[in-house]
Amino acid sequence: MNIQPIHNDADLDRAFSRIEALWAVEDGTQQADELEVLSILVEKYEDEHYPVGPSDPVEAIKFRMEQQGLTQRDLEPFIGSSGRVSEVLNRKRKLSLRMIKRLHDGLKIPYESLLAG
Repeated sequence: MNIQPIHNDADLDRAFSRIEALWAVEDGTQQADELEVLSILVEKYEDEHYPVGPSDPVEAIKFRMEQQGLTQRDLEPFIGSSGRVSEVLNRKRKLSLRMIKRLHDGLKIPYESLLAG
């Protein structure tokens, strides 16, 4: 195992190539340890050089809807009437704290995504 820090995008490309080569290794092996360490290094480099800010709350809701095959009607227990759901999804109404809590508890949308914006 010859792991080195990731200092630039060329190092990052090499790390990704090695990760790809190690992807299907068996757990508990030296190669699995190498894969884990490389993954941590890549994550650290990407967090520092390519930060991703919190998503837009409406986009987070739409993403969860897509993931779970939900309709606007399925959001009514979390947001309120169909009109209110429509207003939120069309950005005509902001989420209340109560809506945010219900969406987080019911659909497991992270608070940081719902509070951004």
